[in-house]
Amino acid sequence: MYLYIAPSLPDMSTIKKAPLLKPIQIYTADHQLIAEYGGKLSIPVEYKQIPPQFIHAFLAAEDSSFFEHSGISFKGLGRAVSESITGSEVQTGGSTITMQVAKNYYLSPERTLKRKLTEVFLARKLEENLTKQEILMLYVNKIFLGKNAYGIAAAAKIYYNKDRLDQLSIAQMAMIAGLPKAPSKYNPVANPDRALERRNWILGRMLQLGYISSQEYQKSVTESLNLDMQDRGISTQFPYVGEMVRAEIVNKFGEQAVDSGFKIYTTINSQRQKYAEEAVQEGLEDYDRRHGWRGAEANDKPLNQFFPIADAYPAKVTKVLNSTFEAEFKDGKTVTIPWSNMAWAHPYKNANSVGTMPTRANQIVKLNDIVRLRQSRDKSTWLLVQIPKVQGQLIALNPNNGAIEAVVGGYNYYQSTFNRALQGWRQPGSTIKPFIYALALERGMTPYSMVDDAPITIGKWSPKNSDGRYLGLIPLRRALYLSRNTVSVRLLQSVGVEHARQLLMDFGLQENQIPRNFTIALGTPQVLPIQMATGYATFANGGYRIEPYFIGHIEDAYGKTIYQANPEYACISCINTASTTPSDVQGTSDDAAFKQSTTTVEQPISKRSDYRQAQRIIKPESAFDMANILRDVIQVGTGRAALAIGRDDIGGKTGTTNDARDAWFSGFNGKLVAVAWVGFDQPTTLGRREYGGVAALPIWSGFMKNALAGTPYAWINVDSNNLLQPPSKDKNNGRTLPPSAKPLYRPVTIQTTQNSSDFSDLPQNDTDHADTPPVQPSTPNTGKRPSNGDDIENLINQVQ
Repeated sequence: MYLYIAPSLPDMSTIKKAPLLKPIQIYTADHQLIAEYGGKLSIPVEYKQIPPQFIHAFLAAEDSSFFEHSGISFKGLGRAVSESITGSEVQTGGSTITMQVAKNYYLSPERTLKRKLTEVFLARKLEENLTKQEILMLYVNKIFLGKNAYGIAAAAKIYYNKDRLDQLSIAQMAMIAGLPKAPSKYNPVANPDRALERRNWILGRMLQLGYISSQEYQKSVTESLNLDMQDRGISTQFPYVGEMVRAEIVNKFGEQAVDSGFKIYTTINSQRQKYAEEAVQEGLEDYDRRHGWRGAEANDKPLNQFFPIADAYPAKVTKVLNSTFEAEFKDGKTVTIPWSNMAWAHPYKNANSVGTMPTRANQIVKLNDIVRLRQSRDKSTWLLVQIPKVQGQLIALNPNNGAIEAVVGGYNYYQSTFNRALQGWRQPGSTIKPFIYALALERGMTPYSMVDDAPITIGKWSPKNSDGRYLGLIPLRRALYLSRNTVSVRLLQSVGVEHARQLLMDFGLQENQIPRNFTIALGTPQVLPIQMATGYATFANGGYRIEPYFIGHIEDAYGKTIYQANPEYACISCINTASTTPSDVQGTSDDAAFKQSTTTVEQPISKRSDYRQAQRIIKPESAFDMANILRDVIQVGTGRAALAIGRDDIGGKTGTTNDARDAWFSGFNGKLVAVAWVGFDQPTTLGRREYGGVAALPIWSGFMKNALAGTPYAWINVDSNNLLQPPSKDKNNGRTLPPSAKPLYRPVTIQTTQNSSDFSDLPQNDTDHADTPPVQPSTPNTGKRPSNGDDIENLINQVQ
C-alpha cells in the first residue's frame, strides 16, 4: 500500500511554503488603505511567539502525547480502519496533531480509507523531516478555528481583538484550543454554552496534566468568554475603486486570490478620489433638488427595513407642525427639522416642471412618513434630503501615461454597484466633435479656416443647430466652441466616414459601436466614459494614444513584488513618477489595469532602459490647435461656467444628446483629464434645460477646482511638448496669452473675414443631432483605412 501511495505524497521542500490565508489589501498611490477583501484570515506566527500555556492548551485538547509519539496514533487508526472494514462510514478521528497537519495542509477532506492511510504515511514523512516544534508551528498557523479564522493568531484577532498571543488569558487560550474538534459546534458566538463547556473541560485536562495550578484553574473556569469580535467582511473607503480592483485581481489570478494576502497599490490619488466622490454626489443632488421633492420613501414601515445611503439616514416623522417637523431615528434619537432645511421641497411633477413652492411642513411630510435626513456640514442641524434617481460618474486620469487617479461609478455604491465609468455605454453627443475636427486639422485645415454654418440635407436627413440659427461662414475654431452641428456634419463629409471611424478607433472608441453614417458627427456612437477620457488625453499630451490603467504594483503576502507596471508614456521630457522595475519582478501584463508603479524617483523617463513611447495618432500641431480651441470652449463658449475654477490652463467640451438623455463634459489641462456624465440608467430625458453645461459641467468643475488647486500652470507647447509657463494678460482685450505674447494658435495662412472676438451669438445650449434618432451600431468593417469616395447613398440609407 505504501508503494502505491508514496508517489502521490507532496515534496517536503514545499511544506514550509504552504500558503497562508489573508485578505487582499488595496492601497492608493500615496499608500492609504482604501479597501480590504476576503473573509478568510491567517496570520503567521513563529514558534517562539507562542506562549507555553497556549501550546499546553492544544496538547490537552488534541494530543497530550505529541512530544512522545512518532506522529501516529495506532489506537485511533485501528478504530478508523475497523469502521471502514465493517462498512461503517469513517467518522472517528483518531488523528494526532501531526496527522491533522497532513490532512489540513495537503489532503482533501474526504473520509475514505485511502485518504486515512495517505494521512498516516504523510504524517510519518513529516515526523522524519521536521522537528516537533516545526510541526506544531505548521499546525497552529493553519488549523481552522471558525469565523473565517485560520490559525491561532487570526483567532486571537477575530474573537478577542488581540494583536499578540501573550495578551490572551489562559481561559481565552483554552477556548481557542477547543475549536479544532468542531469549529461550528463549539463556536463561542453561535453556541456560547457549548464553547464554555468545552473550554472548561480543556482547563480541567490542563490541571490534570500539570500544565496549570489549582489557583490558575479556579480563576480561569470562572472567567466569562469576554469576546471582542472583529468582523472580517468587506471593508472599503472607496467602494467603486475597491470593487474595480478586486474584480481585476480575480480575473487575473482566480477567485482564490482574495485570500492571498496580496497588497495591491493602485494609481488612485486619495485626495483627488475624495474630491471626485464629493463632486458627483453634490452635482447629482443639485440636479435632484432642481426637479423637486418626490415624497417620502414609505409610510408607517419599520425603520430597520431602511439603511443609510451617502450619510442620509432614514427617520420616521413623529410630529408635524406648521413650519417644522420632528423625526425619530432607528436608535430612538429625535430631531427637529426647521423650515429653512426643507423649504426647497417643491413637489416633483415631471422632468420639465415642478409644483408650487410649499408654505407649510404638512405640504411636504405627514405623520409616520419615512424620510431621509443628513447633518449639516457644521453638525449643528439636520436637513431633509432625498436619494437621487438620476445617476452620474466621473473618471480622471494622467494624460501622459494613462494612470487613473480617480473613478466614481455612480451616486453611491451601496445604492448601485454598477460602475458607469467603466461599464456604462452611452452616446457622447457633442463631446465627440473634437475628434472629427482633429481629422480636419490633420487634413490641412487650421483653426481659422472658414467653414459654412448653413442648412444641410443628406438624403432625407436634415440635421439642425440646437438654437435653430445659422451663422454663415465662420472660423473653424468658432464653429467648435459654439458647437455648430451643421459644421460637424460638413467636416465629416469632407474627410469621409470611414476615415473618421478609423480615427475614432485610434482615439479609443470601439469599432463595433461606431455607425457607418454621418450621424457619428453628432455623437451617435456608443462610448464608455473611460474611452472619452482616453481620447481627450490625446489633446492634452500632444497627440499620443495612452492606455488607461489603475494597478501600479502588487506585493505578495511576504512583501515580495510580483508585478510592476510599465506604461507607455506620451510625455518624453517629463519626470518619471514610477519606480524602475525591481530585479525580483516576476510578471508582466498588457491588461488595462496593470501599467504603472507609485514610488517617485527623479529619473527622466526617456533614459530608462524599459521606457516605452506611446503611439502618436495625430500630429503635435493638430493636438495643440485642438487643445486651444477646447480652451476657448471654456473661455467664450458653451463651457463658460468652468471659468469659476479660476485657471487659464483648462479646456474641454460640453455634450448633450437628443432630448437631453445624456449630459457630458470632457476636459483637461496638461496634467489631468476628467470626464463627467449625468443621465438615467434607463435613458430618458433629464429635462429640457439640462444641457451638458448645466448638469455635467458643475461636477467636472467642482472636481477640477479642488484637484488642480495649488498645482502649476500646465499646457502643451507645439514645438517641444513641454508645458508652457503661466500666461500673461493681453493689454488690448484682457484675454490671457502665453509668455512673450505668443499666439494661442499657430500662425494662420487663411485670414478670417469675421471678428473672432465677437461673441454676441453665444448659444444657450449644445444639444446635438436634433431630429436624429439614436442609430444602432452596424456591422464592423475590416479596420482598413479606405480610399476617398464613400458610397454616400448607401450611408444615408442607414440613417433613414
